[in-house]
This record gives sequence, structure tokens and C-alpha cells, in this order.
Amino acid sequence: MAPRVLLFDLDGTLTDSRPGIVRCMRHALERLEVACPPDAVLASHIGESLRTTFAALLPAPEPARVQRAIALYRERFADRGLYENAVYPTIPEVLDRLAREARLYVATQKFSSYAERIVDHFELRRYFNGVYGTDFDGRLDDKVAVIAALLRGERVAPAEAVMIGDRALDVVAARGNGVRAIGALWGYGSRDERVVAGADDLSETPAALAVCLTRLG
Repeated sequence: MAPRVLLFDLDGTLTDSRPGIVRCMRHALERLEVACPPDAVLASHIGESLRTTFAALLPAPEPARVQRAIALYRERFADRGLYENAVYPTIPEVLDRLAREARLYVATQKFSSYAERIVDHFELRRYFNGVYGTDFDGRLDDKVAVIAALLRGERVAPAEAVMIGDRALDVVAARGNGVRAIGALWGYGSRDERVVAGADDLSETPAALAVCLTRLG
């Protein structure tokens, strides 16, 4: 396997976090007395920043109203939502194999503090050299910045790394940093969105990642 550094998205790639995220979106909208769309519509926003999500979901997305929705979302997520989640089958076994040949990192749009808690809760910490996410002050509010910070902080050359994620934004963020990307087809995004975004390869299952990585090598 040629790539020396593997960057994994969290939601929809390592864990199925849809139940908790959707319930927290619904909680925020209901508290604001906004008509809530079906769960499938809410789930289509998984992976975006919360600011982008609520700007799309609120009928009158003034900045103060979006910020209030984000606060309500976090109110439930920090206490309950982040644990309404499950590791995808075979992920621990796949990570164990890959970690023997490469350095593994989590690169997520989620706040670093939440991502750290999830990784620890589901006993995935042993596989990763670090966890990178967004921050509360907004400096790393998009995934391009998260990956850039990871590459800089860990002294990783873009050519050494591969991003593995389920949404187009994972692919776009990787390419924005000169990093190759594999679309995780078991997650939330569609095959077409990853192809259009320019994924270098697509993996049907976690177990197929090793083959994809060999092809990229």
C-alpha cells in the first residue's frame, strides 16, 4: 500500500451518526417553531457545517437565528446526540489492518471536542495518530481548513495522504489541499456526487479500501 497517511471522515464513514444528528436538527427546529422536513431531508445535510445546514433549513436564515439554531442543536448533541451513533460493521478490523501500514487520522467537519469524545466512546482511539475537526471560534469552519491544519501540524506532504469520506465535500476539501480522495459508498452521499466532485476511487465497503489504496499507489 503506497499512501503513508490516511485521513478518515467521521460521520458516515467511521460511524453511522444519522440518528443523533437528525434528532438534534429536529430538536433545534422544533424549539424555534419551524416546520421540520422529513428525516431524509435532514440527513442529506450530514457532513456540512451547522451554519450551512441551518441557513438552508430555516425559512428566515438571519445570522442571529442561525446561531440560535446551532446553539439548540449543540444543547442536545453534547448531552445525548453524539452517543446516538454506531460504528459501521468491520470498521475496527479494517482500521487495525490499515494502521499497521500507514498513519491514520480523523478529519471531520464536527467540532474537535465532540469528535474526540466519539472516538474515545467507541474505542477507536487506538487506531489513530490524531483527531482534527472544526473549532468553536470559527477559524476552522470548513473542511478545507481542517485538512490544511492537519497536513501542516503533522508535517504531511499532500502526495503522501489519501482522504476517505462519504460526501462530495470530503472530496472537494481533499482536492483543495492537493490530497487524493476515496469515496466511501457505505455512507450518506450518493455515488454521483462523489464522482462529480472528482473522487480518485470509490470503495463499496470498508473491506474494499485496501484494494482502492493499492490502485492509488
